[in-house]
Amino acid sequence: MTGSTIRPRAFAALLLGNAALAFGPWTVRLSQVGPAAAGFWRLTLALPFLWLIAVLLKQAPHWPGRAMAAAIAVAAFFFAADLAAWNAGIHLTKLGNATLFGNVASFAFAAWGLWLARRWPTWLQGTALALAALGTALLMAGSAELSAAHLHGDLLSLGAGLLYTGYLIGVERVRGTLQPMPVLILATLFGSAYLLPFALVTGEQIVPHDWTGVLLLALGSQVVGQGLLVYALGEVPPLVVGLALLTQPAISALNGWLVYDERLTLLDLVGALSIAAALVLVRLRSPAETTT
Repeated sequence: MTGSTIRPRAFAALLLGNAALAFGPWTVRLSQVGPAAAGFWRLTLALPFLWLIAVLLKQAPHWPGRAMAAAIAVAAFFFAADLAAWNAGIHLTKLGNATLFGNVASFAFAAWGLWLARRWPTWLQGTALALAALGTALLMAGSAELSAAHLHGDLLSLGAGLLYTGYLIGVERVRGTLQPMPVLILATLFGSAYLLPFALVTGEQIVPHDWTGVLLLALGSQVVGQGLLVYALGEVPPLVVGLALLTQPAISALNGWLVYDERLTLLDLVGALSIAAALVLVRLRSPAETTT
């Protein structure tokens, strides 16, 4: 699949989904519960809304068979572990740091797509990747504040990004066979079942004093964010998905600046523009592709 074959609706869904996911760190901070508990409520509270959307879209949830269900369960395990690690990291570092390190999946998933295609990137794709790497480096230099005070949170976020790559690969594989809503509902159900026992064993605060934060987390990150992302994973090549994930650090850094007065610099703006340019380039078709 080349950039020119991506339907505009799928590309728009990918960008909107990432924009919604970028506000995840902020709503995690508002959740007033432990990291795994925040993940549990994010998934559990989203289930009724996802079920309703599935019925309206005529994508009724169903048991897809043992092999497919097992594949989704494995993907959900990576997702649950990602949420527990990332939510913990969010409380220990800056919003920009957490989102930036958490999105190491951007390059890992793009690399997976190139490996799957068994070919080197075209010159347009290579230029897009270079621009994305430049934008990421500038965001790190601008928003990310590398210090011993943030090290634990940064490492947790980095580990979460690697776990998220496993989730994306798993979902991308099953999306070739199943519609998006049954996949998302099963992954959400399995992930919720993994997270609650972990939260109980670690002695986290489970029940929030104010339900606003966890409800916003469920609606924004899971229903809208993951809903649109899972749809896009069946329509958009991994390379483009990977690059689109990099819009999250830019949006999260802006949110950190507006809400928490975290420093936003000129480098952040240039980095965000570089990532935007990368997304434009990866949507174009190179002369080499035109002749195939």
